Parts: sequence; C-alpha cells; structure tokens
Amino acid sequence: MLKQTRIVPAMEITEGAGVSVNRTIGTPALRNFDPFLMLDHFGSDDPDEYIAGFPSHPHRGFCTFTYMLDGYVEHKDSMGNTGKLEPGGAQLMKAGSGVIHSEMPMQENGLMRGFQLWINLPAANKMDKPGYQEFDSGAFPVVETQDHIVRILIGNFADHAAPIIDDITGVSYLDVQVKAGRSFQTSLPESNNSFAYLFEGSGQLNSHQLPINSLIRLGSEDTSFNFTAGDEAARFILVSGKPIGEAIVQYGPFVMNTREEIDQAMSDYQSNNFVRDRAWIKNKS
Repeated sequence: MLKQTRIVPAMEITEGAGVSVNRTIGTPALRNFDPFLMLDHFGSDDPDEYIAGFPSHPHRGFCTFTYMLDGYVEHKDSMGNTGKLEPGGAQLMKAGSGVIHSEMPMQENGLMRGFQLWINLPAANKMDKPGYQEFDSGAFPVVETQDHIVRILIGNFADHAAPIIDDITGVSYLDVQVKAGRSFQTSLPESNNSFAYLFEGSGQLNSHQLPINSLIRLGSEDTSFNFTAGDEAARFILVSGKPIGEAIVQYGPFVMNTREEIDQAMSDYQSNNFVRDRAWIKNKS
C-alpha cells in the first residue's frame, strides 16, 4: 500500500455523448489506484448536460460499479438485459470477456447525480463470463448512530453485509453521512488501497482538510480512519480494495495486461466477435 496520503482534485471530463463528469482516478494526476481504474462523479440539474447519456459502447477486462444518488438511468446490454437504476440503486457489471451496453437517462429534467467506479480484474479473470448484479435502494443495509448514517453498497460494515458481492477483488464501498460537528471512525485493511471522496459538506480526515468534490488517496498511516464534519453535515464515499499487482494496459474501454490482448479486443470488436458469452447471472431485489 502507498505510504503517502494525497488529495486529488476532480478534473472535468466529457464522456459518452457529451456528458460532463468530475474524474479523479483515471486522470494525469492519478492514472490508477490498483485495483481501481477510474472514478467519475456526475451531477447536474441541467438536462442539456446529461440527456445524451452513454449510448452503446464496449467493455472488456474489468468491472463497472454504478451508484445513483438522484435521477433515473436505464441500462441495456448485448445480452438483452434491461435494468432501471433509480435513486439509491446500484449495479455491478462484470464485463469479463466482453459486454456492449448503454446507460441512458430516463428523465427530461431534474437532478441527475451519482458515481461510476471502474474496478480492474486479475489476468486470470479478464476473460471470465460476464456477470450482472443490480439492486434498488431498499436492498442496501443502513447503519445509523447519533453521529452518522452508513449505507453498505459492497462488502461488510458493523456486522451487516451488502447484497452486491465482489468475490475477486474484495472491494468494500460505503456511502457515509456524518452529522454536523460529529465524527465517523473505522479501520481499513493495511494491505488494501483505500480512498474517500467528499461530495457534500466539509470536514477533516486524519488532520487533512478535505475540499468538496475531491478524492483523498489514503496512505498506510491512514488505516485508522477518523473523519469529523464541519459546521454542516458531510457526505462521502469510502472505498477499499485489495491491489492486484499486475501490469495494466488500457485502451479506452478495454483493460488488459498486454498490448497484444488490447489488439485482440479491438479486432474482436471490429469483426463483431466481441460478445462471446451470453449467459448472465442477474440478482435483483
């Protein structure tokens, strides 16, 4: 695990058919943070900034985790699956050997807000059959105290387990709300790479003042996580995962271990041989 704690401000990027997102992981400032490849935070109440959505595009060699805070998005894929992500809902899509999918807004006005995280797969799993898990808001456990409210989206916290399971990289993903002037403490595995991203309010994390819409890449000295909110309530995601420790070769939506594997992915896509497996497991509440 990296020793140095570092704050990474978001960079505005245009993705899909013209959607603006705030990206932290996957920028020149932080190319990747093993096993994490990209973190996008999107949010706008201007439909001109999100209505075009993310038309059909391919993925191979990694997983995407999408968490909706506000708004509605429809997922469609090359298997014929359709999912409707509502506020508080989330999906983990294991692209594996290859998936072509789209993510399109289902509203013409109002606030659209959420996160998408790309999670790498080890070489041994990059060509696995695809997998898909989707749950609505009510399926995720919530732990509330006088100081904070924690939603468990992947992994375990305080003897509660999320319905979404990542049995390869062992990622945990929490949505944490800390009440004004209150604190949230937890411990993180020393062998993991972990980060927090603050998207509401203000506060201090282990003596570091965390700016709004920024990521803090935690160092080994931060296995004890202690966040104190400022004069208003604060909200952040806290994510942790076991590093894979393998070469990363990425070309757009293809993430493999060698250039030859990237070339093969491109050739497969161009020759309509990209989607190899059509049997998905879908869990939905």
